[in-house]
Amino acid sequence: MSLRQFEYVLAVAETGSVTAAAEALHVAQPSVSQQIRGLERELGVQLFSRTPSGLVPTVVGRAFLRDAEVAVRAARRARATARAGADELVGELLIAAQMGLGTRQLPGALGALRKKFPRLEVTVFEEPNPAELEQLARRGVLDFALLASPCEEGLYEGHHLGDEEFVVVLGAGHRLLAADRVELRELEREQWIRFDHDSALDAMVTDLLRDNGMSPTTVARVSQAATAVRWAAAGLGVALVPASAVSDGCEHLMRPVYPLVSQPVVAAVRPGAGPAEMALLEFLRRESWYRSVLPAA
Repeated sequence: MSLRQFEYVLAVAETGSVTAAAEALHVAQPSVSQQIRGLERELGVQLFSRTPSGLVPTVVGRAFLRDAEVAVRAARRARATARAGADELVGELLIAAQMGLGTRQLPGALGALRKKFPRLEVTVFEEPNPAELEQLARRGVLDFALLASPCEEGLYEGHHLGDEEFVVVLGAGHRLLAADRVELRELEREQWIRFDHDSALDAMVTDLLRDNGMSPTTVARVSQAATAVRWAAAGLGVALVPASAVSDGCEHLMRPVYPLVSQPVVAAVRPGAGPAEMALLEFLRRESWYRSVLPAA
């Protein structure tokens, strides 16, 4: 088996046809067909089934694809690391950011990273649910993540960057905007904008409400913190979000709450990380992580 065969199989699985895969890889179609047939003969299995909609991986094929993707990404990282000595890092950095974390800090850090390694390609998965995040980590394709809690031991190394304070976002003219800080209990009778049931952020809010004996009405559920901020600002309900998730132009509508609600921000880095991951970690450490400057009530 060769890395080229892995790349061809992944391309066919993604495009659904040998022709499209060949075009995407900029190679001749017969070359792709021959490599895949040779691989299937070597393995003694059929990797794809032909259907009216195109080539679809078989059960065995899907299992093979998972390991092939890990192998291809590992090879790309190895090539990138080997070239990093001359500041010519080439490859892809795959990042996941848990809902609402690093909204203000990531752009600056990624901008600095791009200046240091201009040929590096960065892909960011925004706000994956915990199941998606775990799947990415276990498949070995995730290079870096921003999390609210330490990751599973052995998979990644956790680095505490700071603490993110939560604020409530209120509609224009809301009576509670008159206060410098809002007591959490005062929000029980408000209609809340919540997050998807399977999100880490909604799990945090659910625990917070339970611990404070609160059961407010949920008027809407959204999949992104930025959407919750916009809808709350428009007066649909109140939203409790990480402070850095509050967009420019909405800061006057946010208020800290008491008792203080906060969560740590942890950078999860692969053991033996390369220069790109370590540079990003250093740039994020230089960023400011939000803590309220308003006086406590």
